[in-house]
Amino acid sequence: MLKTFRIGGIHPPENKLSAGKHIAALDAPKQVIIPLSQHIGAPAQALVKKGDMVKVGTLIAKAGGFVSSNIHSSVSGKVNKIDSALDASGYRKPAVYIDVEGDEWEEGIDRSATIVRTCNLSAKEITDKIAASGIVGLGGATFPTQVKLVPPPGSKAEVLIINGVECEPYLTSDHSLMLEKGEEILIGVTLLMKATNVSKAIIGIENNKPDAIDYLKKLAKEFNGISIEPLKVQYPQGGEKQLIDAIIRKQVKSGALPISVGAIVQNVGTAFAVYEAIQKNKPLIERVVTVTGKGVSNPANFRVRIGTSIQTLIEAAGGIPENTGKIIGGGPMMGKALISAEVPVTKGSSGVLILSKEESVRKPVYDCIRCGKCVQACPMGLNPSLLMNATEFTEWGLAEKNYITDCIECGSCSYTCPANRPLLDHIRLGKNKVMGIVRARKQ
Repeated sequence: MLKTFRIGGIHPPENKLSAGKHIAALDAPKQVIIPLSQHIGAPAQALVKKGDMVKVGTLIAKAGGFVSSNIHSSVSGKVNKIDSALDASGYRKPAVYIDVEGDEWEEGIDRSATIVRTCNLSAKEITDKIAASGIVGLGGATFPTQVKLVPPPGSKAEVLIINGVECEPYLTSDHSLMLEKGEEILIGVTLLMKATNVSKAIIGIENNKPDAIDYLKKLAKEFNGISIEPLKVQYPQGGEKQLIDAIIRKQVKSGALPISVGAIVQNVGTAFAVYEAIQKNKPLIERVVTVTGKGVSNPANFRVRIGTSIQTLIEAAGGIPENTGKIIGGGPMMGKALISAEVPVTKGSSGVLILSKEESVRKPVYDCIRCGKCVQACPMGLNPSLLMNATEFTEWGLAEKNYITDCIECGSCSYTCPANRPLLDHIRLGKNKVMGIVRARKQ
C-alpha cells in the first residue's frame, strides 16, 4: 500500500496538461527586471548602479542578513536603473533593471553538457558555495538553502528528504526536470547529503508520475544511500510536514522545524540548482516554469532567465486566450492572481496558470452549515471555520489559541466547503495579524 500523510488532505483534478512536454529554453529577453527580494527573509542589497556593465552570473545584490540570499544577473548588458517594480504580490518592490546586450557569461561557469560527478569540497565548502550562488527552495517557499543545511545547536539531521511530489494541480516543472535532469538531480542530492552529514536520502514522488519514478529508481542504483519512495496522490503532500509524515511516519509538532524529527527537506529543483552551483560554478539565474491552462494553445515547460516577464512566457505558449479571467502565479490551490502579466519571473516562480472567465468566477457565499468538511480536509488538524470566525470578529487571542499560525495556506478548506466560504482568505489575514502580535510581544 502506498504511503501518504495521515491528517486531512484532498484530491482535486490533476489537469497536468503539460506533462510529457520537453523543457524548452527561452532566449534572453531585451530587458530583465530582477527583484531584490526573491526569498524569505531580508531583501538583498544592491551592489550595482545605473550604467554598470554586467555579465551572466555577475553578483548584483548581496544577502541582507543571515536569512537572505545573493542575487546574480541572469543576462549580460547594462544596468538601466534601480527602481521599484511590481511583483507577484501586487506591491512595488526594489529591483534591478538590466538592458540586455549579447550573452556574455562570467568566466568559470561551465556551460558544457558534461556531467560532473566527483566533488572534493568539504561540507562547509559546499554550504558556503550554495550560499554564494544564491540558491533558495525552489518548491515555492524560497527559504535560503544554506540556512536549512546548518541545523541549530543540539539538532542533528538523520535523513534528507527530497520533494519530487509536485502535488499542485496543473504544474509539471518538477516532473519534467526529473525526466530530463535525473542524474544531475541525484548528484545534487549526494552533495546535500555531504553538506548535512547524513547517509540516507529519500526522494518522494507521487505515483501519477510513474515514468519519473522508474527513471530515478534505475539511476539511484548507482548512488549509495538514495532511495525512491512512490507515494499515493494526495494534496498537499508537497508540504514539508506532510511529506515527512508520509515518508518517515513522524509528525512535526506545532511551532517546531523539520529538524526536530531529524529531517531536512529540499525540492528536486533545489537539488538540481545545487548540482549546477557546485559542479558547474553556475549561480541560480534561471529555472523551469510551467505555463498552462485549459485555454492555452501550447501548455509547456520553459527554462527561463530570472527577471523575464510573465508576458513573454505566455506569448511563447501561444498568447493570452480571449476569454481569460485570471492569470495565476503558481497553481490553482496555492497560487495568487497576478495584477499584471508584466511582473517578472523570480526564483520562486514554479508556474503560470491561465483561467477562463467561467473558471474565475467566485460562487455565491452561504452561511456555514457546520458540516465539518473543512476540519476533515485540513492537513494541519485545524478548525478552519472557527479560525475564519475568529478573524471576522477580530478575536486574535482565540485565533492564536487555535493555532492559526500553523496554517500552511494550502486552500483545502476553501476547496471542500459546500457553502463556498472564503475560509483561506480570512485565515491568511488572521494569520498575518496574529504573527505580528506574537512578534511585538517578543520585542
